[in-house]
Amino acid sequence: MAGQNRIAALDALRGLAILLMVLSGMGPYGIMPAWMYHAQLPPPEHNFNPGLPGLTWVDLVFPLFLFALGAAIPLAYNRRLENGENTRKLIWRTLERGFLLGSFAIFLQHIRPLTLNPVPDLWTWLQAVLGFLLLFLMYTRFPAEWKPWFCHVFRIGGWSAAIIYLILVRFPDGSGCSLNRSDIILVVLTNAAVFGGIIWIFTRERLMVRLGIMAILVALRVSAPLDGWVKVIWDFTPVPWIYKFYYLQYLLIVLPGTIVGDILISWKNGTEEKNRSNSKMTWIGILLSILVISNLVGLQARWVEMTFAFSMILLAIIYYVWRRDRIRSDDSMLILLRWTVFLLIIGFAFEPFEGGIKKDRSTLSYYFISTGLSVSIFSALTIWIDILKKQRWFDLLIVNGKNPMIAYVGFGNLVWPVLAISGLDDMIRSVSEGPWSGFLRSILYTLLVALMVKIFTHYKLFWRT
Repeated sequence: MAGQNRIAALDALRGLAILLMVLSGMGPYGIMPAWMYHAQLPPPEHNFNPGLPGLTWVDLVFPLFLFALGAAIPLAYNRRLENGENTRKLIWRTLERGFLLGSFAIFLQHIRPLTLNPVPDLWTWLQAVLGFLLLFLMYTRFPAEWKPWFCHVFRIGGWSAAIIYLILVRFPDGSGCSLNRSDIILVVLTNAAVFGGIIWIFTRERLMVRLGIMAILVALRVSAPLDGWVKVIWDFTPVPWIYKFYYLQYLLIVLPGTIVGDILISWKNGTEEKNRSNSKMTWIGILLSILVISNLVGLQARWVEMTFAFSMILLAIIYYVWRRDRIRSDDSMLILLRWTVFLLIIGFAFEPFEGGIKKDRSTLSYYFISTGLSVSIFSALTIWIDILKKQRWFDLLIVNGKNPMIAYVGFGNLVWPVLAISGLDDMIRSVSEGPWSGFLRSILYTLLVALMVKIFTHYKLFWRT
């Protein structure tokens, strides 16, 4: 792994997260099981209930993406350091990335079909496609063989046209462009990328300092509801359209991700894999998958104590099998397993606090348990892809993980408009009106998005954010 330019398992994790995000956003409301929705939006009415604890696969999607973002920071920044860049240059690149992500968040919300018009017509669909084309010009990292001046012309033209669009756009209520109209997921990602990147830059050789920052965030989070100076800091939001201190809680997912990224940097090729038994690795991959599924089932059903006990037993079995295979104690996968144990214990210790695990408003148990499960999923993908050499099985996930922003925008601003304009969307919906048939339609649409991203990636057209 260390000799590769990219970590295929990390790309697969990111691809899994983004495609599940697309799928969850298209799922039909109806009388499907509660685990098919956010735990705080139960069927059949889907009214938000902030007091309802639980964890579903839909709740796990965003932490997976945040964890992947965190794990990628050391890999990308370490490569730049090896190429001679200094700390000042890294900080500048981090701020530049924040600008690109923040701009993306604002512009995207101004081109979404249902934001432009709750009842989309032909002009709405055309506007949505225009928005996709502008994003393509603004953010595409064109192939290296293209002439630089040609790429600059496209990029400058795209940004200029986007600014003109924002000046002219009008919404059904008569309002125009607003900085407060933004995609909240991308706004949180912006904060996570900027603060997570800067923290890693200054703590890249100081793990204890990074863990100390996490401890401080937990302390601030616990004290924030109480009157005093902590609450003043917590509520201070000089630019609320792009930053709130509340968003920094998600660093409790991103920073463990950076620790995993550090582990990946030190990964040794070949020497750690010589004595591994494929059958044992297969069983470990299966057990890690069972660990994730059992936590989703148990926490949603509120079998908290049983789920915790079962998780620890599973992890003990995995640890025993690993050590029986005569793997060295400093094996990177074994270190990931220890971090999984550590994060899950903390998460379950916080589970009774704040009324049980919840995504909205997110609880401390949510941050740590979802991060522990993210490490488990990444470990399982690493086994299947890097150790058992089954990369072809995960090719579609890997491709989408390399180009996640196109996948994030692709349905609403390209696939859906094309289907709607052609009349195919009405035809497909007419035969998929039920809850489960509607979910199958969502799977079909998600697959179309994934294939579209594969085409862009095949031609080396990546969006740079």
